[in-house]
Amino acid sequence: MRAPSSLPAHLSAAPFTVHEARAASLSAARLRSSDLTTAGRLLYLPAGWEFELRGLARALSAATPGAWISHLTAATLQGLWLPSWYRGCPELHLSKPKALPPVRRQGVVGHTVLAFEDEVTVLEGIRISTPARTWLDLARIVPLEDLVAVGDQVIRRPRPELEGRTEPWATLPQLHQMLRRHPKLKGIVKAREAAELIRPGADSAPETFLRLALTAAGLPEPELRIVPEDPYSPAADLGYRKHRVAIQYDGGHHLSREQQSRDNRRDESFNAAGWRYFKFNADDLADDFRSAVRRVRHALRGH
Repeated sequence: MRAPSSLPAHLSAAPFTVHEARAASLSAARLRSSDLTTAGRLLYLPAGWEFELRGLARALSAATPGAWISHLTAATLQGLWLPSWYRGCPELHLSKPKALPPVRRQGVVGHTVLAFEDEVTVLEGIRISTPARTWLDLARIVPLEDLVAVGDQVIRRPRPELEGRTEPWATLPQLHQMLRRHPKLKGIVKAREAAELIRPGADSAPETFLRLALTAAGLPEPELRIVPEDPYSPAADLGYRKHRVAIQYDGGHHLSREQQSRDNRRDESFNAAGWRYFKFNADDLADDFRSAVRRVRHALRGH
């Protein structure tokens, strides 16, 4: 049997659509060769291709005019936090407007939704829901606290040197406006509840969970981004300025030498200023911050 001709380089390493195949002058017979498999209508996978979400999402978006990547898939591609049981899920979520036929592809979760033009964008050639719309779509899937954590990320002011952008993906008023646009969307009640708990200033999901644990235990809501009197000290994640209590959550990035130097400078500043200063980590997160809440409660009572 004659071996099939080599695929063009740009089609040999990632999924591609039938339109891209035609543009590369591949015949119908070539598309039936053993080194290609189909991933549903108008979509082909090179043999040996290892699953890679971004490449498959790009091809799926291109093969489905009028549709866009959404829900968990959009959150993953945008770098939004997700609970561990959703990470690495090979399912792709694709949304379509009601005017188009529903999605019927193996391995694709289809959604028929109402979305406004400014709720869909293009990311690296992929039609995808905006981070704000992605947050709203997740309301039907993730628990309330997780939805608050995603919302905190959406409105968080980014670090330009690390993220290449200077503005948050959305503001809290914009999230509220989106809620008013979609009063009958599945999950809207949970989304409204989450919107009331979202706050600017949280840098990570564990910080959000710590804040929610404190308020759920009946403690006052902490302020975010607490800075001591020393203007050169980095801020603590949250705390109670009136009670001179500062709280820090140390994630994995705190293991770097540069970050440890910043942490030491911050710790010394708060201690020198006479603050009660707490540092929590993944062990406290695994404990649902129960011990952390007790320690903070004791500090507030003893003030």
